[in-house]
Amino acid sequence: MTRHLVLTGFMGAGKSSSATRLAKQLGREAVDSDALLEREVGMSIPKFFDKHGESDFREREEALIAKVLSADEPAVIALGGGALQSSKTRRALKKHLVVYLEISADDAWQRVKNSRRPLARDEEAFRALHSKRLATYEDTSDAIIPNSPRGALREALPVLRELLSRPSSSMQNPRMLWAAGKSWGYPSVFDPGVLERGDLWLARRDAVTVTDEHLLNIYPWLDEGIIVPAGETAKTLAEVESVCSQLAERQFERGRQIAAVGGGVVGDLAGFAAAIYQRGTPFIQVPTSLVAQVDSAYGGKTGVDLPAAKNYAGAFHQPDAVLVDTDALVGLPKAELVAGYAEVIKTALIAGGRLWKKVAAGVDLGQPLDPWVVFECARTKLSVVSADERDANLRQILNLGHTIGHAIETAAGYGTLRHGEAVSIGLAGAMRLSGNEALRQQVIDVCRAAGLPVTVSGVSADTVIEGIRLDKKRKGDVVPFVLVEQPGQVTPGHEIAAGELRAAVEELIV
Repeated sequence: MTRHLVLTGFMGAGKSSSATRLAKQLGREAVDSDALLEREVGMSIPKFFDKHGESDFREREEALIAKVLSADEPAVIALGGGALQSSKTRRALKKHLVVYLEISADDAWQRVKNSRRPLARDEEAFRALHSKRLATYEDTSDAIIPNSPRGALREALPVLRELLSRPSSSMQNPRMLWAAGKSWGYPSVFDPGVLERGDLWLARRDAVTVTDEHLLNIYPWLDEGIIVPAGETAKTLAEVESVCSQLAERQFERGRQIAAVGGGVVGDLAGFAAAIYQRGTPFIQVPTSLVAQVDSAYGGKTGVDLPAAKNYAGAFHQPDAVLVDTDALVGLPKAELVAGYAEVIKTALIAGGRLWKKVAAGVDLGQPLDPWVVFECARTKLSVVSADERDANLRQILNLGHTIGHAIETAAGYGTLRHGEAVSIGLAGAMRLSGNEALRQQVIDVCRAAGLPVTVSGVSADTVIEGIRLDKKRKGDVVPFVLVEQPGQVTPGHEIAAGELRAAVEELIV
């Protein structure tokens, strides 16, 4: 572990106190760049700001950080909130492990509003500065740790140790998102090439893999695991029973671990088997499809289809970890990649900001998908799930496009449409119900440009509407819809009049 571990983040994120604790656990020295700078200039930072201005401060800060980062003895370093404004500092950090401690503008202001910090004297300017710096923190980081719960950084330490042990050599270095709910936390690590290496390093040594026939042909080292049929038609209670029976034949104990290696079907199927086998078995997700890497692998929803409706039998069962190999997307058939991109579009609408801007600009799926898009989709999903694990309210926004999409998928017959194709059609319907005509047309254009359908044939409006009526989230006779006001402004719980819904569904059928 010869690299420095560097903590970055906005004011109030707890970098200094976290550096002290981490240094003790790692047996390293803790270094606080602000404290060092105060000793060097012989006065407090507020006084230096008032006397010399921010420009002189940043110049001194940049020189000091360059010196600290060049030290041979690896340390845990807490950087000042504005240190990443320096391009020289950002370049120097590429050799080290950079951990971004997230904090919201609200929480940050509450923590520092009564301090003497020179950039925390005006709340409006403070919030604008927080917004301005976010992208730099995110793009410079190797690991992102949420500010709540406070124990997340401690729980993430074993994975950080592993990442520290790896030399920094290329743009293909692993990145980590820490997923944190009220009662659970786990790493989501993006490690290109890990499947080709056959190294499921986040899994336990005694883990049993569950994968499908297609993946076995690509990664022969999976042949010692449990093999299930490929495709949506395998997502059944009968197949779950088969997996559980094979685990029992292997005398598999619930203290061991299942590794679900595959797309969304394998993840849902193996995850559900893990949830019910001996009343709960640990498992990890190793998603290989685009749908799974940006959406279904995160958040603990597992389950299978019933003839009546999609995902009707299932359980919440959080994974121990998610290990993502974005290189696996390169070998996907283009049709699968295109279908998965519907979840990218949905997630970008929920996220808004930079992710929507990137997705709205269009994509050439004949070229490798930008790993940043996959990472940011996963980050959006985890932020929602962490706030609402059990689908009580906020998490329902992730159902955008799915209320109609699931009904279409069921009406057409499982396997007729890929899940993402049905979601794309469902998105077109949801945007019609949302009432923003300009945005609806933009979403339709983005879907079409990616090669996704926005209409369907071979189903009746009555059958689709009946499928919508059976939606899992209905309350009595009311099926709540997720609607979009603007990218980044997505809300659940909307009741739609029967005539309006029928008109939207009929518009989708050609």
